[in-house]
Amino acid sequence: MDTRSKNSRKLGVIITVLFLGLCSILMMNNYGTIRKVLEEETDQSSRQMETLLTIGDDLVEGSYILYNEYSGETELSDILYEYGQRDFDLTRRFMEYGVFDSEGKSLLEETTELESTRLQRSEQYYAFRAEYEFSEEGELVGIQVEGKSLTAQKAYDLESTYLQEAENVLYGGGLTSISEPSGVKVIYGMSSDSLASYAETVYPETTDIYTLYTSAAFRDFFEIMILVVIAAALLLPCVKRLDISEMKAFRVPFEIPVIVLFLLMACDIFWMAGRVVYSTLEGSLSAQGFIQVIFNFAMWMCIFGVIFWAFTSLRAIVRMKGAYWRERMLIPKVIRQIRYGDGNAKKVRDGIGNLFRKVKRFFTDQYDALLHLDFKDKTNRTILRIVVINFVILAIVCLFWFYGMFALIIYSVLLFLFLRRFTRDLQEKYSLLLKSTNELAEGHLDTPIEGDMGLFNPIREELKKIQKGFKKAVEEEVKNERMKTELVTNVSHDLRTPLTAIITYTDLLKNEKDEEKRSEYIEVLEKKSLRLKVLIEDLFEISKAASKSVKMNYMKVDIVDLLKQVGLENDRRIKEANLEFRWKLPDHKIVMYLDSQKTYRIFENLIVNITKYAMGHTRAYIEMTEEEKCVHISMKNVSSAELDFNVDEITDRFVRGDASRNTEGSGLGLAIAKSFAELQHGTLKITTEADLFKADIILPKLEMPDEAAQEPEVQNVPPQPEESGSAAVHS
Repeated sequence: MDTRSKNSRKLGVIITVLFLGLCSILMMNNYGTIRKVLEEETDQSSRQMETLLTIGDDLVEGSYILYNEYSGETELSDILYEYGQRDFDLTRRFMEYGVFDSEGKSLLEETTELESTRLQRSEQYYAFRAEYEFSEEGELVGIQVEGKSLTAQKAYDLESTYLQEAENVLYGGGLTSISEPSGVKVIYGMSSDSLASYAETVYPETTDIYTLYTSAAFRDFFEIMILVVIAAALLLPCVKRLDISEMKAFRVPFEIPVIVLFLLMACDIFWMAGRVVYSTLEGSLSAQGFIQVIFNFAMWMCIFGVIFWAFTSLRAIVRMKGAYWRERMLIPKVIRQIRYGDGNAKKVRDGIGNLFRKVKRFFTDQYDALLHLDFKDKTNRTILRIVVINFVILAIVCLFWFYGMFALIIYSVLLFLFLRRFTRDLQEKYSLLLKSTNELAEGHLDTPIEGDMGLFNPIREELKKIQKGFKKAVEEEVKNERMKTELVTNVSHDLRTPLTAIITYTDLLKNEKDEEKRSEYIEVLEKKSLRLKVLIEDLFEISKAASKSVKMNYMKVDIVDLLKQVGLENDRRIKEANLEFRWKLPDHKIVMYLDSQKTYRIFENLIVNITKYAMGHTRAYIEMTEEEKCVHISMKNVSSAELDFNVDEITDRFVRGDASRNTEGSGLGLAIAKSFAELQHGTLKITTEADLFKADIILPKLEMPDEAAQEPEVQNVPPQPEESGSAAVHS
């Protein structure tokens, strides 16, 4: 069995070598055809015809230039600037030319009479003659080509080519800044010697490697032979007696033949083989004769042999299927060795791991920076980083030349995957943003706005502010609604009490005959009426203060003297409450620009508040401190009842500290004091600590207008009605 297998392999090797040798011989046998093609490329008539086929656009542009040299319609400087460096400058050196009117008169001074006669004769003097005719409207109406070196077919081909090139030049916008020829003929002529010289100048009588490289005789035949070798590599193993694919030389890892084929393409095997063929045909190889033949044969055997070996090795993919990738893939084996090996493999593994982590961290940082762009800041640096990275990638792609197309495809796929992931992340974060806005829209103000929103993080922060503002506004509105309800309840209660008493005593007064009791009833009616009046006045006053419709009468006021006056006016109340007031006031005057009546009311309400709710036989402290821009007045006392109210609400309308509302007052005193302080750009703040009640008033030093500065100081304020101060309460 082994002997039969070895004999079979020997036969397969012999057939393969003979086949590759035959392909090499066929390639060398094609050298004669290649030489013939190269000789045709150097043929003088062929080069002259090729030359004439390429000058059509030069001649039509030359017609415009020559006409304007005659007419002067376009400045010569403009013509030189726009058209001076055209190929026509070279072409006109090798030909005679002239511009003629409809009567055949020469219009160019540089055209001699002899040249004019020769150019207009119909007989063939020139090897090449071209005539361009323009109508009075400046349109090209015809092109005629003839010449003694041209056959009728060649002349027709040139006319067709020139017409096509004229259309491209005239209608392609190439001659927009120069005047059009009108009613003239422009004629060109080349003698045989001039045409030969021009062809030699444009197409020298030499060939180069590029001519052979691009010729069909070499490239097409070479490609056919490569396809034949690939077909043999794939089909010969189908014949068992000729199957040599199991030989050790063909059982190589997948990566090796792929790399070899890639190197053949990257090095351009067509160009390398073409150089050898060109050197052989030109006789420039150092070896001669038989040795030269052996050299070329060996080259083709190597090229075809490498291609045959590579595709025969890769053919096992079809035969082995999944086992091929497990057994003949080198990269997975190397990866497994690096991943699970010891010693040097571990060092390599650690090095690759560190490098991979650094690269991954770099791209992750760039991606994260792109995902978290802050449009409030300058984003030029991030944009520049993206542009530079893209430039580097495209520069690497350009290094591959023709094969850069494959690299560009790979880059486009990676870019697509990156943009798809980027847009998905943006969509997720945008959905999270929409979810948060929908929660706000549905009124769920307590739902936290959390999560990373990337580009939308600044919007998330703004949404948090909006949520906080909405929540505060809702709480304020709820509080206002509650206060309105309490307002109606309290007003009804406080107004109904004296009103009920008035109605009751009025009824008693109607039926009472005893004068002493009638006098007693009248006294009660008067007292309750005054009480009702105070409540209504306080309610009216706080309403005006809340609506900012109170008229302020500013004047110069000595605030120290004003506070002393309030204390004196309420001295009886202080003594009746068994309180000891400790005054700590500046020794000098503090003149401020205030509304004296409103300021008096602030002080009175607070002092009356102390007399009503301070614990008897205790001390109350009133202190005034002058600061640079304001005056601070502090009033402290010990409360007779437990202070369990909300200090933030005690200055609201109709809020009282005594829940039973048994004490005298409207609940508007502190609200009025606070409103009057704020109307004068000051503040009133209530604080408590255990049973200590403290009121802090801060009044700013307003700038006095010139007329106010000239007014006399107000030292005293008319005392307020005694009952008006009884409305303020705090606990």
